[in-house]
Amino acid sequence: MPHDLLQRRLVVVTGKGGVGKSTVAAALGVLAARAGRRAVLAEVGRRGDVLDTLVPPVAPVGDAEGPGDPDGFVETAVPVPGGAPGALFHVSVSPEAALREYLRDQLPIAGIADLLGSGKLFTGLTAATPGLRELLAMGKVWELAQPDRRTPGATPYDLCVMDAPASGHAVTVLGAPAQFARTARVGPIARQGTIISGTLEDPAQTGVVVVTTAEELPVTEALELQDALAERAGVRVVLGVVNGVLPDRFSAAERDALGAGAPHDPAIAVADAHARRAHGQALQLARLRRGFRAPVITLPAAPGRRLGPDDVALLADRLEQGLRRVAAAPSSPTTPEAS
Repeated sequence: MPHDLLQRRLVVVTGKGGVGKSTVAAALGVLAARAGRRAVLAEVGRRGDVLDTLVPPVAPVGDAEGPGDPDGFVETAVPVPGGAPGALFHVSVSPEAALREYLRDQLPIAGIADLLGSGKLFTGLTAATPGLRELLAMGKVWELAQPDRRTPGATPYDLCVMDAPASGHAVTVLGAPAQFARTARVGPIARQGTIISGTLEDPAQTGVVVVTTAEELPVTEALELQDALAERAGVRVVLGVVNGVLPDRFSAAERDALGAGAPHDPAIAVADAHARRAHGQALQLARLRRGFRAPVITLPAAPGRRLGPDDVALLADRLEQGLRRVAAAPSSPTTPEAS
């Protein structure tokens, strides 16, 4: 991979809800597998967006790795569109399962760990401890990114791609380890928080990708998100990805001509709507590039609303092309060549 994004241990993908961050996370996982890496896609919050995109309902899901505990984590092999020298896995991360795994790792008697991790006690514990759910989820993602994993019998990954929650919640999740380290100061939680936050704040190990669309509100949120992640979580945004970009083919004069003919011809009306939307996207993309401190690359609008493996493979191709352009112009991350 020409750009060093996928050479890190952990890549976090976030952005405003509905902008396609799960699809971008899946495409990054495909790229990593193509590059020969053993990668895992970690979805936070018992979601299955990535898995539904990469594995159609009629296709068989691969074998599971790791412990077979139904209350734990199932690390499932998923097929890479077109094949790859590496491997790609998927795991859904829930705070409840993370607590049970943590207690079993820390306590010598499994029965006590199961009791403390039961539903009612978990609900009471998290209600009394703001941020604990986020810390537990982040702790599991961190474990997946480690070269020496603490889960018994688990095989390490080269890369963990975290499909993080949407913008505001992502800041809370990524900032939870440092918050607990500052609050607890001493003890196992403080030590664990310090270790995890150290990984997140190290740009050699962790990079954040912010996904947006070329629309006013998502662009505004993406610009605010880069500052919030730095100030509240201490993590660095290394890439911006703009999803669903239409080609801007018309000049100002041509747009005026289309607008004049639109009321009289349905075909011209369709072209007029496309031209105006594409031009609006171009303006928002320029605004993002002016304010974004990381390179920005673009992905084309998908032909349908429900994407499948072949669509992800095409988006992975475009992501790779964009990363190559970024690598070729590292001193000019906001130039049009980065798109």
